Amino acid sequence: MADLGNFTKTSEILGKYQFRMQKKYGQNFLIDANILAKIVEAAQITKGDCVLEIGPGIGTMTQYLAEEAERVIAVEIDRGLIPILEDTLSVYDNVTVICEDILKVDLSALAEENGGRPLKVVANLPYYITTPIIMALFESRMPLASITVMVQSEVADRMQTGPGSKEYGALSLAVQYYAKPEIVARVPASCFLPRPNVDSTVVRLTRYEKPPVEAADEAFLFAVIRASFNQRRKTLVNGLANAGGLGVTRGQVEKALEEMGLSPMVRGETLTLERFTELSNRLLRQRE
Repeated sequence: MADLGNFTKTSEILGKYQFRMQKKYGQNFLIDANILAKIVEAAQITKGDCVLEIGPGIGTMTQYLAEEAERVIAVEIDRGLIPILEDTLSVYDNVTVICEDILKVDLSALAEENGGRPLKVVANLPYYITTPIIMALFESRMPLASITVMVQSEVADRMQTGPGSKEYGALSLAVQYYAKPEIVARVPASCFLPRPNVDSTVVRLTRYEKPPVEAADEAFLFAVIRASFNQRRKTLVNGLANAGGLGVTRGQVEKALEEMGLSPMVRGETLTLERFTELSNRLLRQRE
């Protein structure tokens, strides 16, 4: 394996192809072999696994994954990186590179290619697209064992935090509904080329076989959660009653909260996933 996980090798390959970073893609290449090894270890890749890698860049992580997995499907949005990947991954016959926006890829089709077995996802995601990608993976219903992802540290903290903290929000609840989040490693900005303005964190999200709560209507639950955090300063009564598409009245929200023993002045940031589920189930019954 031609290890690209250092400043010199990464600089050489980028220079060889005269590659120019595109700010719109939030490109930062990992140049620390120790962190690369930690990610692969955390993802628990075995010889029987099919790995979906999102944003392979120049193939640094892809090489590590190809050494451990049965198959790697790498989805890269930047067409300018494809010639580089063809070079750095040329010795691997178990890697398929797809030049596409992951949000436009038919994830179910990828799962079918794997015989319906659960995929393991590994990704280094830029801040601006982290939440849409993670939600798309969970909501796709494709067989998914885990997502091991490098994200901005602030986002990682949001994934695992609970009620009452300023980081707590819709992402926290969505992740905790679908998976068990665990912090794997903190990664300083100095481990990337170019160096970003913030530190990153590696998080492993282990998919639950069954969510920890029973929502009568999953889509409605998440609509309630999103409406509750759209304007954090608003009470739940105001936030939900004024949310377009929910179809609930102020009186219905007040009644549901009263039945739950909660004040009409309560805000969404104080409710656990279990309480949000209870609230959405009660509102759904009232609406019907």
